[in-house]
Amino acid sequence: MQAVDASKNSPGDPRNREVVFPAGDPQIGNLETPFNSSPAVKWFINNLPAYRPGLLPFRRGLEVGMAHGYLLFGPFAKLGPLRNADNANLAGLLASIGLVVILTACLSLYSNSNPPKALASVTVPNPPDAFNSKEGWNNFASAFLIGGIGGAVTAYFLTSNLAIIQGLIG
Repeated sequence: MQAVDASKNSPGDPRNREVVFPAGDPQIGNLETPFNSSPAVKWFINNLPAYRPGLLPFRRGLEVGMAHGYLLFGPFAKLGPLRNADNANLAGLLASIGLVVILTACLSLYSNSNPPKALASVTVPNPPDAFNSKEGWNNFASAFLIGGIGGAVTAYFLTSNLAIIQGLIG
């Protein structure tokens, strides 16, 4: 206990080093932490469709929509109120398509609200220009709808034909 108390006053002790720094103006609240400034986190975030360089807003929306539609199907089909019914997969498909439509409406409302320009951060120093206009957001939203419905239909097809697919694979 005495060693711990003595180390609190030692500036050379590595436990006393600052690990969180302001990234620019500290009044904004954008902090550089060991987590958000690590190379692995920067690589992961910058390879997501929203931040990957060189993509059109339509392609970004398509990728994000496909992932959301595919992942929304499972909870609706397997955890929903009709999970033990014969048509549970169909109910999951319709529910996930309904939520994708609602999310697309929300994206359209956001695009019409004149959203601010994306700010640079520690993790994403160069945000893409895809979301700097109303047209870019509308392209993203329409592609999100197409991708979301496509992802939900793909998940429905795979789940409904699981026995056939397992028979083909072995």
